[in-house]
Amino acid sequence: MLLGLIDPLYIIIIAPGLALSLYATFRTKSTFSKYSKVGSRSGLTGAQAAEQMLKRQGVSGVRIERFGGWLSDHYDPSKKALRLSDDVYSSQSLSAIGVACHEAGHAIQDAHGYGMLSLRTALVPPTNFGSTFAYIALIAGFILHLKGLIFIGVCLFSVVVAFSLITLPVEWDASRRAKVAMDEAGMLSPEENRHASKVLNAAFLTYLAAAVTSVLTLLYYLIQLGMFGGDE
Repeated sequence: MLLGLIDPLYIIIIAPGLALSLYATFRTKSTFSKYSKVGSRSGLTGAQAAEQMLKRQGVSGVRIERFGGWLSDHYDPSKKALRLSDDVYSSQSLSAIGVACHEAGHAIQDAHGYGMLSLRTALVPPTNFGSTFAYIALIAGFILHLKGLIFIGVCLFSVVVAFSLITLPVEWDASRRAKVAMDEAGMLSPEENRHASKVLNAAFLTYLAAAVTSVLTLLYYLIQLGMFGGDE
């Protein structure tokens, strides 16, 4: 019970989340790799597709930058920067266009004042704080048998869970915008759009797995907190 990783109860509770995480990681990598070998008929690169999508939506002032790392693509609202990995920025593949348009979807969310994105952005600092100090408080609380310290750890970890849950509609909406844009702008044919959508759907699984895992982890800590009900 001291450390979740050596507690059989933790393994039992968290197992579904871990299994989903492993499957999501495998599915994302395999799907991206498969369609990264399939070029689009339009010949657009990921960066060009993202730029075209932003222009069609009347969004300006967003920098599209090359960013190191594999599938490190992201949109930074604070810098108005859409950062695309090397495998996406200059590639003409269906995977690259799908991922680039997904990130452009986040930039459009930001420009249009999409509430859930604003909420997620606001939660970044407390989430970073919570993810750092929650485990410190929890481990110390379990060692010292201090219910109050465990409770603080649970509260801090709850912020992390909230962030994971709020991320789901944000990511789903960005993918929805991307799929519509790829179709309406004629970037991809209907068949190509279906393939690119498979990449986005697989990627969404990783966010779903993270949310499920965080909720199950919180459940474990709540159970542990109940077991310490008589401690001071």
